Amino acid sequence: MSSLSPPSPLSPLSSPSPLSPPPSASPAPSGAPALPLSARPLRLALCLSPLLPAGIWALTNRSVVHEGGARLVAADPWWLLAGLGFTCLGWVAASCVRQGALPERLPPGLLLASQFAAGAANHALPAGIGAHAVTLRFLRGRGVPLDRATASLALYSLVKPIAKTLVLLVFIAVSPAGRRLGELVPDGRTLLITAMALTAAGLVLVVVRPLRRPVTGLLRTALADARLLHTRPCRVLALWGGAAATPLLQACTVASVGAALALPVPWVEVVVAYLAAGTAVGAVPAPGGLAVDAALVFTLAAFGSPVALATATVIGFRVLTDWLPLLPGALVLSALIRAKVL
Repeated sequence: MSSLSPPSPLSPLSSPSPLSPPPSASPAPSGAPALPLSARPLRLALCLSPLLPAGIWALTNRSVVHEGGARLVAADPWWLLAGLGFTCLGWVAASCVRQGALPERLPPGLLLASQFAAGAANHALPAGIGAHAVTLRFLRGRGVPLDRATASLALYSLVKPIAKTLVLLVFIAVSPAGRRLGELVPDGRTLLITAMALTAAGLVLVVVRPLRRPVTGLLRTALADARLLHTRPCRVLALWGGAAATPLLQACTVASVGAALALPVPWVEVVVAYLAAGTAVGAVPAPGGLAVDAALVFTLAAFGSPVALATATVIGFRVLTDWLPLLPGALVLSALIRAKVL
C-alpha cells in the first residue's frame, strides 16, 4: 500500500536529526592529539637546555658555588633592592629602543608589558631570538607590516651593540680600568675566524638566489625606515638613548649586587667589566647569557675580586634580571596571548 511505502528522500521524515553529524563529515582522526603530547618532552628539553652547561659547571665547581651562594644569602638587602630598581628601568629602556626603531607609535603600556614578557621567552632560545619572536608577534598584532616589523628588529639588533661599544670606549677613555682589559681583546685568530664567517655569509647571499631577494628587500626597507627615523628627534633620542642606557642599567645592577656583597672592585670598574664582557662575547649564541656570565666572572677576577665573590655577584645579577622575573614574565606572556595582543 502507498501509505506503508518508505518516505521519499525529500520527505521531512528523512531529514537528518540536528544532533547527528552531517553524512559528509568524516570522524576526527583518533591520533590527532598524539602530536602535541609527543612534542611536549622536546619542548621541555629545549626550555631546560640552557641549564645544562650551568649545571655541569656548578658540579665541577661545587665549593665555589657553595661559598658564593652563602655570601649571596648574607648580602645587604637594600643594595639588592636598588639592583632590582635598575632592572625595572632596563625594561623601560628596552621599550624605548623598540619604539625608536619603528616610525609607527605603539601603545606604551602594552609595549612595556611585551618587553617584560619577552624576557621569559628569551631563556629557551639563544641570541635574543625569543624576545624578537615575542616582539614580532606584538608588532604584527598592532598592524605593522611584516617587512617593516622585521626591519625594526634588525635595526634594534644593530643599534644595541654599536651603542654598547661606544659607551665602553667612553668609559675606557675616562677610566684607568680600560688598561686592564688586554686579556679580553680578541687575538688575530679570532678576528680571522670572524672575517671568514662574514665572508661566507656574504657569499651565500650572492650565490643562493632564493635568499637574495628577501634579504635585499629587508635591507631596502630597513634603510628607508632608518632614514625616516633619523629625521625625527624623538625617535633618535628613544633609539640611541635607550640603546646606550640599557647596558649602563644592567651594569649598575651588577654593581649594586657587588656592593651588597662588599665586592672589592670600584663601581666604575664593575661597569667597565660588564661592558667589556658583553662586548667581547655578546655575539656568542648561548642561551641565558651564559657566555657573558663566564666572561664577567673572569673579568671581575682579573680586576682583583675573589672567584667565589665574583661568582656570587654574577649569580645575584642573574637572579634579579632573569630568574626572579621569570614566573611573572611567563604569566604576563600568557595573559597577552589570551588577550590576543600577541
